[in-house]
Amino acid sequence: MSSPVVQLPEAQLRPLLAAYDASVRTRRGHTLLVLACIVVAMMLASVSAEVSPARFIDNIGRFPSYIIRLFQLENGQPAWTDFTEWFWGLPRWLRLLGETLLMAYVGTLLGAIGAFGLAFLAAANVGPSRWLRFAVRRVCELCRTVPMLVFALLSVIAFGLGPMAGVLAVVIHTLGALTKQFAEVIENIDMKPVEGVSSTGASWHVAMRYGALPQVTSNFVSYTLLRFEINVRGASVMGFVGAGGIGQELVVAIRKFYYSDVSAILLMIILTVFVIDIGTGWMRGRLFGKDVRT
Repeated sequence: MSSPVVQLPEAQLRPLLAAYDASVRTRRGHTLLVLACIVVAMMLASVSAEVSPARFIDNIGRFPSYIIRLFQLENGQPAWTDFTEWFWGLPRWLRLLGETLLMAYVGTLLGAIGAFGLAFLAAANVGPSRWLRFAVRRVCELCRTVPMLVFALLSVIAFGLGPMAGVLAVVIHTLGALTKQFAEVIENIDMKPVEGVSSTGASWHVAMRYGALPQVTSNFVSYTLLRFEINVRGASVMGFVGAGGIGQELVVAIRKFYYSDVSAILLMIILTVFVIDIGTGWMRGRLFGKDVRT
């Protein structure tokens, strides 16, 4: 049974309505103030970055025209009308794409192995030493803060052109990123199993092996698979600095204005990332018994 609506007297209702209106006006004023601050900050940032709205408006038509040109052959016909001409370099591109995948795979694997060991040293709840934890965290911050392309460029200078430089760049960046993610997973575990193993007189590494590792293995694998997806995209542009892979062919096509080649290579990279995304999602579902939808 619904209760009847109580109608307050006008004398009591008027102050309540006035207080409500004042609260609404105050909230709207705060919202407008925040929006005004955001607009001012954007304007100042645009001036600092030398963003010219007039230039943007004058040249915005070039962007869609360039995209359209990417899907045209040299004779002006749509690229999909002649797949033989469009993907004329498919054998070479597939070999370079395979090189990119190997760079990402090897780099992710080695980086994950290194992060697996460092994460237990960097975690606040299980780290054996405060100073060691501090040092590991700072080194990993450096590894993940510097862009992967910069590491690739430094590796090319040190070791020469080729996929080895790309692998080293992926390893360093993956080490920094996964160590932080793994450490955060460890910091959220239940410490009772670790304390139970330690109470038997077991050493630190034994306590980590039997008390912490079973709780974090699934998350470690999931983060590693996710990082592999990211590294495939990162390794695809390593060729811009001479670190091998499909990016090397892509930058040549861009510089020489081989429009149809650019679209063909980009399409291959996009399809590869799609397949890897679906495959790693399916793998996570099979490993952890979850219904992963993509």
